[in-house]
Amino acid sequence: MKNVKKITGVFILIFMLAGGFISAQDRAIQANQLPKAAKTFLAVHFKGIPVSSAIEDREIYGVDDYKVYLNNGMKMEFDSNGNWKEVDGKHQKLPYGFIPLSIRNYTTRNFPNTSIVKVEKKRWSYKAELSNGLELEFDKNGNFKRIDD
Repeated sequence: MKNVKKITGVFILIFMLAGGFISAQDRAIQANQLPKAAKTFLAVHFKGIPVSSAIEDREIYGVDDYKVYLNNGMKMEFDSNGNWKEVDGKHQKLPYGFIPLSIRNYTTRNFPNTSIVKVEKKRWSYKAELSNGLELEFDKNGNFKRIDD
């Protein structure tokens, strides 16, 4: 009898997990449906570049993040509140206004003939990809840590 309960419990768990994966989905939204912080970010740092598409990534617990694609090919990711997580210029120079000053200064001083083409903000660090292909890692305060291989 114990084995039957265990097997039943395992099946219930499997169906619950499968249901969670099925209900999680992406859906296209209009740019004006983005959170206010994301709309402000786009208006300030990417003024005049139209949004070609916006995707809302939904999980069972709500919105996980947003992906925005611009007409010039750039892509950005925002968290559920509209705060930027990643900006990928697709090999194009990014505007530096939103990148922490210490990261901008470090790259300008140490890699003068390059530009930042991708930046990622994680919980405890930043990662910046330069136009020469180097990936630099910084701590959460923007202090250089290392070159990522």
